[in-house]
Amino acid sequence: MIAYPAMLDVPRELVRYVGQLLYHERRRRGTPKGSRRLTCFFQALFALTWLRSKPSIRLHGTAFGLSQATAYRYLHEVIDVLADLAPDLHEALERAARNGIPHLILDGKIFDTDRCRAKTTSVKGETIDAWFSGKTGDFGGNIQALCEPDGFPIWTSDVEPGGVADIEAARRHVLPAVYPYATTMPVLADSGYQGAGHGIHVPFKQPTGGNVLSIDNRTHNSLQRALRSLGERGFALLTERWTALQHTTLSPSRIGDLVRAALVLVHFEHRRIR
Repeated sequence: MIAYPAMLDVPRELVRYVGQLLYHERRRRGTPKGSRRLTCFFQALFALTWLRSKPSIRLHGTAFGLSQATAYRYLHEVIDVLADLAPDLHEALERAARNGIPHLILDGKIFDTDRCRAKTTSVKGETIDAWFSGKTGDFGGNIQALCEPDGFPIWTSDVEPGGVADIEAARRHVLPAVYPYATTMPVLADSGYQGAGHGIHVPFKQPTGGNVLSIDNRTHNSLQRALRSLGERGFALLTERWTALQHTTLSPSRIGDLVRAALVLVHFEHRRIR
């Protein structure tokens, strides 16, 4: 193998921040000093490099003097430490209400993953791939997110298999907590959330039988779409900055933690964490 110099385009203070989190986690566990192959700083650097550019974990581990098994273990440790810091839903809603946020944007995304053999039974009684998404035509996990009006993400959900529709995932993870806030802080969502209930504003459906929407309803849809479209920025901030999210070869069950870890990193870089 040939070694070569490389640069990581993340600020040093972010590496130090993650390293400090690892330091406190090692102290909590009682890890003996000098028993780890990497210091906290270099373990943070190792994981952030993977999250930023997703190199081969085997070669990436070799560059840091780690076996493949140890490389995966070090990576999962960092993901867990970061994911534990992500705001829970009630915390995110309380903060948004205190800050006078006029409305929130609810959106869902399928995060691409390798094929998973897990099966489930469809509404028609057929056996299907649980993690296959008809929305993307590929395997992945469904993540729900709440964003501020400018599209900045403030919360992401646990993962659901890709075959779960957005409205179903939202009912499991988002809507019960959102309803008490929706009177003063309405939530905008796309047509995939039809029937979400009180305070969740979705576009009017096109009528059947060759009829057309009234001018008022078409205007409502245009305004709602213009405001809601800014929510696309939320997932873009996560996936374009931390490219390991674009396709994960980790267990699909880890997607929720992986996205929450990226959320904490985005919050730090945008000065939402002091």
